[in-house]
Amino acid sequence: MATVDKSAPSRARATGLSLTSWVLFASSGPVAKAVLATGWSPGAVTAVRIGLAAVLLLPAVGVLRPRALRFRRGDLGLLLGYGLLGVAGVQLFFFVAVARVPVGVAMVLVNLAPALVALWVRVVRRTRLPGPVWLGIALAVAGLALVAQIWQGARLDLLGVAAGLGAAICSAGYFLLGEHGASRHDPFGLTAAGLAIGAVVVLAVSPPWAQPPGSLSTPVVLGDLRVPVWVALVALAVAGTVLPYLAGLQSLRVLPPAAASVLALVEPLVAAALAWLLLGEALGPAQLAGAVLLLAGAILVQLAGPKARRPARP
Repeated sequence: MATVDKSAPSRARATGLSLTSWVLFASSGPVAKAVLATGWSPGAVTAVRIGLAAVLLLPAVGVLRPRALRFRRGDLGLLLGYGLLGVAGVQLFFFVAVARVPVGVAMVLVNLAPALVALWVRVVRRTRLPGPVWLGIALAVAGLALVAQIWQGARLDLLGVAAGLGAAICSAGYFLLGEHGASRHDPFGLTAAGLAIGAVVVLAVSPPWAQPPGSLSTPVVLGDLRVPVWVALVALAVAGTVLPYLAGLQSLRVLPPAAASVLALVEPLVAAALAWLLLGEALGPAQLAGAVLLLAGAILVQLAGPKARRPARP
């Protein structure tokens, strides 16, 4: 009698949630770019985005799911790590990187996170990963390098490279700490707490109140649509921050971090596709080949990676 893999539906749903998370992160790019075109600085946009997300989510969770915000004293390290690394660190280090090295190089550096996660799982947890997983990670990173076209205008800046690697370390921390936290806590509570901690850090580093008066009412052009800046920022906070963080944590309750981190490489691929469709920035043959390599690597990791875990109930 044939056996049925009962974890398959859970893994399929978790994979869908993870992909949804990164598609939402990527689709927020055009909105953020439109806001930046009005004169806002990248740091101010990020500060408002994360701060507004925390202001919207934290009271809602407190009213609708108050038990989700009940943490023990021993959870302080997890909360600080998730907020500082997974929320604030990735954003701040990435902005430093793109200010000093080409965007394509910064994208490749921050998306070295899957390799760092795999090394952590292998060396620290002493979990042997199948050979195809390493091959899939290598294919995905090579494909990303082709999509980003890192050879165009590349220049070496040690601080920029260090910031890009710092963003990769923080991104790896997001997956590892998110996996640890999502298996023990309600994702709504962990997301709200992480956003609140990250917002405090980002607001201190890049205070948005330095923007000129009246900048919130400046019109933002999104194709044929014109909306005030504050409407675009609310969209970034909800659809580009709260929802993807929640979906990502839900997926980490089932997906191993090595597999989930490779799915994050879909973000720059979706961003490139949206730039092609919405902004007319066509992909060249090398970029199309890189997209194929990236998808092949992600699929290989999903097929060859460790089995999904049973979702834990907080």
